[in-house]
Amino acid sequence: MKKQLQDHKSSNHISSRLPTLISVSFLITFGFCFGLVSSLYVRVSFPSAQTKQILFRSSPPRPPPSPPTLSPPRVVQDRSFVGKQGIGQNGYVKPRNFMHDMEDEELLWRASMVPRIRKLPFKHAQKVAFLFLTRGNLPLAPLWEEFFKGNEGSYSIYVHTDPSFDWSVPKSSVFYGRRIPSQVVRWGTISMLDAERRLLANALLDFSNRRFVLLSESCIPLFNFPTVYSYLINSTEVFVEVYDDPGPNGRGRYKSTLKPGIEFKQWRKGSQWFAVDRGLAMEIVSDEKYFPLFQRYCRPSCLADEHYLPTLMNVRSFWGTANRSLTWADWSKGGPHPARIGRNEITAELLQRMRNGSACSYNGRTTRICYLFGRKFLPNSLNRLVRLAPKLMDFGGS
Repeated sequence: MKKQLQDHKSSNHISSRLPTLISVSFLITFGFCFGLVSSLYVRVSFPSAQTKQILFRSSPPRPPPSPPTLSPPRVVQDRSFVGKQGIGQNGYVKPRNFMHDMEDEELLWRASMVPRIRKLPFKHAQKVAFLFLTRGNLPLAPLWEEFFKGNEGSYSIYVHTDPSFDWSVPKSSVFYGRRIPSQVVRWGTISMLDAERRLLANALLDFSNRRFVLLSESCIPLFNFPTVYSYLINSTEVFVEVYDDPGPNGRGRYKSTLKPGIEFKQWRKGSQWFAVDRGLAMEIVSDEKYFPLFQRYCRPSCLADEHYLPTLMNVRSFWGTANRSLTWADWSKGGPHPARIGRNEITAELLQRMRNGSACSYNGRTTRICYLFGRKFLPNSLNRLVRLAPKLMDFGGS
């Protein structure tokens, strides 16, 4: 009886724990299966080095790729610097290309730069810049060729002419390659001042240029190059004519719209043909106060080319001027323009009168050399001038 009771209790105990055993068995079986599947997945996804060899043994190894064929590098021209000066000593002393691609705004900005260190880091000759403002060609060029001959390195030449003009000179000429980017110029308008500033700005790019002379196609030299060079380089003053003309061709041209920037009492007149130093040239190209007033209000009857620079000198109280022009002209016949001088008027006596016919002050001393250039010579005067120049003007002399 006891044995039956024990068997019955044992049976009940097993029955009561059977669900627990089934659950544990299920978990163990599930865990074993999950582990097996995971192991297979890892082996397949990330085969070992041996497995890789086995898996890919059937495929022969690929040969290494052949090196690419090398072709010469393609040369691409950098167009961003075409016509612009390179950086370095020659860019400041010997500009290579006068026909640059700078607009006026960039040109004037670059030309207005002033080094704070006065001593230049290179040796250079002091040069005179000859600025030719012309309408076309230079009919008196052969005379100027004789003037410049043998004096290379002491001068620079810049030519501003009508952009539509076909400028063609032989490579042997001193004027070859000296034309600057130009625009149309009309007499009596602000465009003449634009051209003068353009010439000055281009010349300022060469640090060796110390004096700047404005000339036209009708101008001639009255002395040989050494005399002109010494006169300009050694002068303690600039040559800008400044005076007050109370008549209709002076004060009568003043525009009240110029006030308050330029008052009536500050208005001045003078010859267009100047000879200035580097300091004043910088003032002219960098003027952002008075030149815009002339641009806006002094057109067309104001004749800004006769008033801007004299007025600027007066307003800025620039007293370092000899108050005269170095360019001779015959105003004896009256009118808005000086008299023209043709072949029949050319005589040795006339040229001597231009050269030594008056007295003036130079560096505080009285001198008979007051004019270095003459103006309004017609093209037909060339042959006679060329015949007289070697003896009278001592071209080739010292």
